[in-house]
Amino acid sequence: MSDTRIDSPSQTSSNREENQGSGTRLLLFSALFLGLTALGLYTIWDRFAGRSIAFDDRLLSPISLIAITGLVLLYFLMDGLRLHFTLRALGHRLSMAALFKLVFINLFFSNVTPMATGGGVAQVVYLRQHGIPLGRATAATTIRTVLAVAVIFTLAPLFLMWLPALQSFSLNQQLGTALAVFAAIYLTFFALVLFRTRWLLVPLQAMLAGLHRAHALGDDRYRRWRFRLKRELIRFAHSFRAYLAGPRRWVALSVLCTVGFLLCLFSLPAVLLAALDYQIPYLTTLGLMTVTTFVMYFAPTPGASGISEGVFGTFFRDLLAGQHLVLVTVAWRFLTIYLGMLIGLILLQRDLARQSKDTKTP
Repeated sequence: MSDTRIDSPSQTSSNREENQGSGTRLLLFSALFLGLTALGLYTIWDRFAGRSIAFDDRLLSPISLIAITGLVLLYFLMDGLRLHFTLRALGHRLSMAALFKLVFINLFFSNVTPMATGGGVAQVVYLRQHGIPLGRATAATTIRTVLAVAVIFTLAPLFLMWLPALQSFSLNQQLGTALAVFAAIYLTFFALVLFRTRWLLVPLQAMLAGLHRAHALGDDRYRRWRFRLKRELIRFAHSFRAYLAGPRRWVALSVLCTVGFLLCLFSLPAVLLAALDYQIPYLTTLGLMTVTTFVMYFAPTPGASGISEGVFGTFFRDLLAGQHLVLVTVAWRFLTIYLGMLIGLILLQRDLARQSKDTKTP
């Protein structure tokens, strides 16, 4: 006898309405991403580039294409491997096909949802579909992000305070100090979550209790939030300790691949500038991209759209000719974001089409 589950008409209708609602939100966020991106590029063209833009065929020379293509492929490879080795340290593994599919789906969702929240959720759902337990899936994606954040948040304030190319901006020493303090607080928070979870639980639970006493939280919601806060913090701390206690080679490789991923990400503008015959020190480009990425972490727009282009144009306006500023900005965003998003969208559509076909099959 077949054990195939048959949904009732009401369940089917409910699922259809839920999917339609999710699809509508996704379309709205995608439109917002495109609109803000266009606004950011217009701002660069209008304010920093002297309303000039020109394509330069030096970007299409054989040497340039080989260098750019090789670095982009390495960038995607490092992105997949940093999650792969994190999962291995936690005692799980994914096939390479599934892993790199996940890379592109993450790129799509994380860039069409505000504050890059959707990418992590989509990855957890995808990992669950491939048999990774919820707690470990959440831990793997969070640990992968924390490793990158630790590198960026450590280096960005240092570059902002001491990189000569940033000294011409009014927001150097004072802002650099402020960012250093903020980064220290941010990293200290994660350190407490990981190693002194109960120290952090006391003030957080006290804050929830204060909201409850002020009638900002009802009894049921207060109890639910208090339970979930304690459960998730302890679960993540245990998972991170399991990660650190995992085989050293996997932990070391996850860290090395995270550094490799960031180096590829920050090196792409340097390759573009070299292709256009700009003689800009690599450390300057590396520092500017580190600070740009640091700012992008706090952008409230989907995928930091608009803001990332504006920050990039602001930092590079004195280093590039006007006709190249928009060109390099678009090329940088296309290679690191738009290309991966497009591949992720295609893969997502194929998955949705396959699921729809399976649902309709009796």
